[in-house]
Amino acid sequence: MKICINFFRLIMAVGIFVSVAATAADAQPGDVAPQTSKGARAKAVIEIWLWGGPSHLETFDPKPDAGYDYNGGFKAIQTNVPGIEISEFLPKLAGQADKFSIIRSMTHGNNGHETATYLMQTGREPGGKVFPCIGAVIGMMKGYDYGYSGKIPPYIVLTTAKGRFSEIGFLNPKYKPLVTGGDPNANVFAVEGIVNAGVTKEQQNKNREFLKTIDRLGSFVTSGGEFGKFDSSGDEAYNLIAGEAGSVFDLSRETKEMRDLYGRNWFGQSCLAARRLVEYGVPYVTINFSGWDSHKRHFQTMRNKLSQLDQGLSALLQDLHDRGLLDSTIVWCSGEFGRQPKVSWDSPWNGGRQHYGKCFSTLVAGGGFKGGCAVGKSDDKAENPVERPVWPQDFLGSIYELMGINPDAKMPNPMGEDIKIMPPESKSGRLREIYESKP
Repeated sequence: MKICINFFRLIMAVGIFVSVAATAADAQPGDVAPQTSKGARAKAVIEIWLWGGPSHLETFDPKPDAGYDYNGGFKAIQTNVPGIEISEFLPKLAGQADKFSIIRSMTHGNNGHETATYLMQTGREPGGKVFPCIGAVIGMMKGYDYGYSGKIPPYIVLTTAKGRFSEIGFLNPKYKPLVTGGDPNANVFAVEGIVNAGVTKEQQNKNREFLKTIDRLGSFVTSGGEFGKFDSSGDEAYNLIAGEAGSVFDLSRETKEMRDLYGRNWFGQSCLAARRLVEYGVPYVTINFSGWDSHKRHFQTMRNKLSQLDQGLSALLQDLHDRGLLDSTIVWCSGEFGRQPKVSWDSPWNGGRQHYGKCFSTLVAGGGFKGGCAVGKSDDKAENPVERPVWPQDFLGSIYELMGINPDAKMPNPMGEDIKIMPPESKSGRLREIYESKP
């Protein structure tokens, strides 16, 4: 029975990755809008998505003088950049502030999880067509259609999808991300379709040979044509499962010291996996870090969540820097919105914070973004932007520009409509004040 189950799993895995391998063969360059490489600084993006909406007051915009009803008695600490303070919950990131910039005036005014997520991922107001998220667009425009040769798909999500809307929107299904599943902190990171914790590589190879012996159809047809494509894609899929590409997900290849640096928990090891993926050449990696919807007992939740964020994100920034990858890798960390600055002390909230889209914070680093800067400003209670409001289309458009993708270019679409990759900039414009000057 166990052999049958493992054999069935192998067939399913090959089926998944035959379709992935076929993506490269099916790519039609004419379907994709021209992109500009002028001014491109970044080759990859790591998105750390704080699913649920993190409080800006307990992360990157503390207000120590706002009073207990706003800050809960928690303090700000000085970073290694004079004049920039962040929450006391983030001591390790405080020592890395020269590597990142903080946007303290993000805004869109939407308090719904689904609609705010859509805004922050597409730069567009919800309603009408469902546009693709930035990961799908970059996966398309830096993927197989433009010469990406990696065996791993160009858009990876660790480890669960956001689930708030269709991430590919109106794009061809071939641009869907590979959602890994599994737990990077487990003894074996069981990536769906690539790594099965219960099947060794030796057993996979035996199963492959067994599959060939029962492939009666293949013995009656000539090679080439559609069957030839299928066989070729199958070979590529097996090479991914059993070859060097699949080993990118094998975190046991890292030293104990490196794994401990990131933190031996799901988030820390996801950050380590993301570094390995961009090192391999994957252009877009998302880490979906859930648990930030702190309506109740907010401060207790923050103590736990922020310690993991602090260790994992600070290790990622330092590791990318040490390997010479930070200059070419954009790291951004945000949720769909912030949390209401005034704490809900009454029952049933017992010290919770509610959804808040008027003003919140985002961290951005690397790939042509300067470090050691604070963009914009909120008022003394973090309720409203008072300087340099930054809208989602400004933020995402800046990432596209640094990736060498023209935000004003036509978005490929099956309807053949003249749709831009990004809507027009707001009056405040893109974040060019924190672009690094070209060498």
